[in-house]
Amino acid sequence: MKFLQYSVIVLSSFIVLTSCSRKDYDFKLNTPEKTILGQKVTINLEQLSDEKIDSVQLFVGKKQISVEKNNTATFNSTEISVGNHQVTALVFAPNVVKKVTNSLKVYANTAPKAYSYKLLNVYPHDKNAYTQGLEFHNGYLYETTGRVGTSWLRKVDYKTGEVLEQKNLNDFFGEGMTIMDNSVYWLTWLGGRGFTFDVNTFKKTGEFHYNESEQGWGMTHNSNQLIKSDGTNKLYFLNKKGEEQRVIQATSNKGFIDKLNEIEYVNGKIYANRWITSTPVKSIILIIDAKTGIINGVLDLNDLREQILKEQNLNVDEVLNGIAYNPETKTFFVTGKHWGKMFEIEISE
Repeated sequence: MKFLQYSVIVLSSFIVLTSCSRKDYDFKLNTPEKTILGQKVTINLEQLSDEKIDSVQLFVGKKQISVEKNNTATFNSTEISVGNHQVTALVFAPNVVKKVTNSLKVYANTAPKAYSYKLLNVYPHDKNAYTQGLEFHNGYLYETTGRVGTSWLRKVDYKTGEVLEQKNLNDFFGEGMTIMDNSVYWLTWLGGRGFTFDVNTFKKTGEFHYNESEQGWGMTHNSNQLIKSDGTNKLYFLNKKGEEQRVIQATSNKGFIDKLNEIEYVNGKIYANRWITSTPVKSIILIIDAKTGIINGVLDLNDLREQILKEQNLNVDEVLNGIAYNPETKTFFVTGKHWGKMFEIEISE
């Protein structure tokens, strides 16, 4: 495996050199503008010069696709999943390897359903909390907040709003967090890293660095992986060291949905707040298939923000942000940045 990785690195370097230096080998990679999941896709490498070529290798993302003799590949889009994928052709010719790229957009084949909710309870929430992350653990609510100087990790009695314990994150803009194996994984926005804390003592135990994604926004986890958002339409699945293992892209039948913010994983679905500060401000939760990235549903919570506005003024950035699933009650708790209330809701299709 190490030899293969080394070979790829060497080949990649060689490709860069030959791609830039050989102007006589000219190609065009033809891909459809977009396709729907389940449809067949045809990709063709068009040769714009007469030089002899030996072979062509084609990749969609990291997946290699078989190429026919006429430099054409036909495959079903279910082989790659939804999302915006880079398409790469490696053209092998005598004494030269050329790299040609394009993109392929694969949309979902079903429209998201409109989910609904039932309001069960309303609880107090600290108006000073610029909420970034929200999660239940052993009956208590844990919350992280943002902005430099007011980035806190808190243990909260959710029924009263009392802060039972607090840890300040100095010099960083705190973001979302999750709790796994008694460790709190807390992201920073632009710090390029996250930190770990013991959930019982709030003592810092380590840190982890971002790789493919440059920013930290929201965080949750499944049974054995951390899941991270970075403000794009991508969701990164990480091991406990913070190393990225796979990526999905939040996609509907109409396109890619970016600005994914606070997230919560429940029973194979990822519930995601979306950072929307345009006027009028929209308060929604996306329900995303954690395996494929397909957006299965949308939950409109604008009524909850309207309730807050009756009692306090909100800036455009003080949006719905914070989703916590309580396994004891099997209900969701939602709030927003500087909101004075937190709402317990039951979500249904």
